[in-house]
Amino acid sequence: MAKKIKVKLILELQATQMSQREISRTRKMSQHSVSDVFKIAKELGITYYDVQEKTDEEVYQMFYPDKYSTENIYMPPDYTFIHTELKRTGVTLKLLWEEYKDSCKTSGNLSMGYTKFCEGYSDHVTKNSLANHLVHKPGMVCEVDWSGSTMSIIDIETGEIIKVYLFVATLPYSQYSYIEPCLDMKQNTWLKCHVNMFEFFGGSTVRITCDNLKTGIISHPRDGDIILNESYEDLGNHYLSAIMPTGVRKPKHKPSVEGTVGKIATAIIAKLRDRSFQSLQELKIEVDQRLKDFNAAPFQKREGSRVKIFNSVEKEHLRPLPVVPFEVSEWVHGHTVALDCHVAYMTNRYSVPFKYVGKKVDLKVTDSLVEIYLGSERIYTHLKFPKYSKYKWCTVREHMPDQFNQTLWDDERIRKWASSIGPCTSEVIERIFSSVSIKEQGYNSALSVLRISKKYPSERLEVACEIALERIRAPRYRNIMSILSSNQDQIVLEKRVKSQLKDSNNNDQGYVRGSKFYGGGDC
Repeated sequence: MAKKIKVKLILELQATQMSQREISRTRKMSQHSVSDVFKIAKELGITYYDVQEKTDEEVYQMFYPDKYSTENIYMPPDYTFIHTELKRTGVTLKLLWEEYKDSCKTSGNLSMGYTKFCEGYSDHVTKNSLANHLVHKPGMVCEVDWSGSTMSIIDIETGEIIKVYLFVATLPYSQYSYIEPCLDMKQNTWLKCHVNMFEFFGGSTVRITCDNLKTGIISHPRDGDIILNESYEDLGNHYLSAIMPTGVRKPKHKPSVEGTVGKIATAIIAKLRDRSFQSLQELKIEVDQRLKDFNAAPFQKREGSRVKIFNSVEKEHLRPLPVVPFEVSEWVHGHTVALDCHVAYMTNRYSVPFKYVGKKVDLKVTDSLVEIYLGSERIYTHLKFPKYSKYKWCTVREHMPDQFNQTLWDDERIRKWASSIGPCTSEVIERIFSSVSIKEQGYNSALSVLRISKKYPSERLEVACEIALERIRAPRYRNIMSILSSNQDQIVLEKRVKSQLKDSNNNDQGYVRGSKFYGGGDC
């Protein structure tokens, strides 16, 4: 659509004695349009001083009444309603224009084209000093990043200066921001910051925009699918948020958080530069207070403040949080279900239904749970033992095989094997079985001891078991292997051999010669 001629501006410049050519060149106007305005003004006897109190629209109507009436035959859209509707999820100007056309058709009025419709909306936003929602909609996007600038704390015991990193998140619509100090930028820290961020906002967004950081993105090819790591993808699924990395080396794709990173360098980091902090918690308290001030500070080029716009508009557009917050998890792949129907994680063991014995399973480990998966199927979930618990068993009795579903090895066969090696080895196996609540729990431990006989002679294993029994109530594989690898059993065996030789020498009687040998009588 052709632009309206700026009649009033041309008359104003004419009044300053500027020529047609100069007006056309300096104001990027068509020389024909400028000449036409000069001609009509002369015909009507109108100067700038006659129209300086009138609006641009009124002056244009005076010079081009026919064009003005043609351009205003369209049914005017309700731009106030349109501005409000654009805040809603999925609503675009294109959709609202189509609805406007349908409305005009129903009422029998003429509708304007899409270009004029958009220009009208833009003029409405400018005229009423409104925030244009064409770029950002409330509750749609959250931009996250690490601040390039860091802070520090001092270890009071060693005097060491410890670097502190800042996680930064911003909602582009309101510019409401969240900041969290962290001791590292590892994956678990990154994920926990997201959980805390959503708790701070009181809801989640439709999208999360981030960098192509290694803790979140495995691959971002030029063509093809973006591959997220499992934990970051799980977090997105938990909060129903689509994780959308920016283009590679494209920081302008998340301008809001980039801007916030720059602003907090002054609002937080610079203001606290002369303060010393002796703990992360102490630093967090101070950063939280500065963040509160930052969000409450009034905008310079916009009405209100971050927190005011967030509370009045954006907060209600956020998605409600799940009942249970996301737990940061670790995936451990390729663990084999042992004969005792358990899988090991760290030093503890967790039971699995006996039908999965010998299969490879994956473990999803959170702060409180151990979830066991076969492919994409979750087999069972156990409460996780605390970090200080070692060599514990978490066994569900129903997971153990019944009399019709015995595993290849049973306690009777294991005991027979132990007896064939020696009484001390047999006693070690008995103590292993007596230390567990269900006999199947002892299979792996007992077999690992007995299989030592395939690496060392049975005589050495028997002596090692004897030594272990003297020192430990219920010896295990690691205890016996420690004795064998350090040759403690050999030392004991050598002492025994020497002792037997000594006893043998003490018991020798020699030959007794009778009197006949010395020429005497019968002996």
